[in-house]
Amino acid sequence: MNVTRFCPAKVNLFLEVTGKRPNGYHELATLFAKIDLGDTLHITAEESAKTHISLRITGPQGKHIPCSPQNLVWKAAQQFLEQCGLTARIHLHLDKHVPTGAGLGGGSSDAAGVLLGLCEIFNKNPLDFLPLAARLGADVPLFLYPDTFLKGEGIGEKLTPIPAPQALPQLVLVYPQVAVSTPGIFGKMTLPAAEEILTNVAKLDKLINVVRNGLPLTAWKPLLFNRLEEYVLPFVSPVKKALTALAPVSNGICRMSGSGSTVFALVGTNQDAWNVTKALQHIKMLVYPVSFYRSPSHANYRNKNTSRG
Repeated sequence: MNVTRFCPAKVNLFLEVTGKRPNGYHELATLFAKIDLGDTLHITAEESAKTHISLRITGPQGKHIPCSPQNLVWKAAQQFLEQCGLTARIHLHLDKHVPTGAGLGGGSSDAAGVLLGLCEIFNKNPLDFLPLAARLGADVPLFLYPDTFLKGEGIGEKLTPIPAPQALPQLVLVYPQVAVSTPGIFGKMTLPAAEEILTNVAKLDKLINVVRNGLPLTAWKPLLFNRLEEYVLPFVSPVKKALTALAPVSNGICRMSGSGSTVFALVGTNQDAWNVTKALQHIKMLVYPVSFYRSPSHANYRNKNTSRG
């Protein structure tokens, strides 16, 4: 059986670090938002006497990704079969458009796409695979949900879907073509004071209310936040340059996503997004005008054109 899935990327509209566990993992309070920049995953699978998995990767961001058992999509397929007690022949073809090390969750979304695709093929319930998804990576469970917006707590695996109206802002992403190591960034940071954390978590609750009620763009601006910016911008100059280029052409409603390196701006309309993209044609970075992702049909979503200076 063949299945094709669109694997959306994400941005973090809000990210505060609220604690650190004994095992070294940091606890977060975050608001994830899926976007319609993504990868396309083609899965062919059938039961067989022995398991055989193969992987092919194409696309503009695929050339530096290994097609090996260490790849997260390969691991997702292998561990799916192990959990189900199945043996099968599986071929995965990943058309890769989301940059890696970009704070956009592309690899996590691809792994979740494998789990969702195999659930469709083998008639399984995706929610039964949430623990497996969390073992594959902290962001993987996010992409098993169909919702656009989800509040993340714990290490990001405790998820609460946030309903949102159809009318939403547009986004412009700027990827400075450098990767940022998430473990390296978390290794640098010290926890904020408890009072500051509480104040920011209250700000997150306000942002969720803004999203839920479809309030104007001006209500979003003072609530966007990313604690990790202070551990990236002073040390990774291309990320700082991307934010510096984006801010003046987007009315300053911009932030870094996750641990970087991508930065994004919220704008009002599609035309605003294209105007910002055009204003950034001179920079030597990748610029993507995107929308918030609405599930579920792959046919309704397409990879956005990329403008490159």
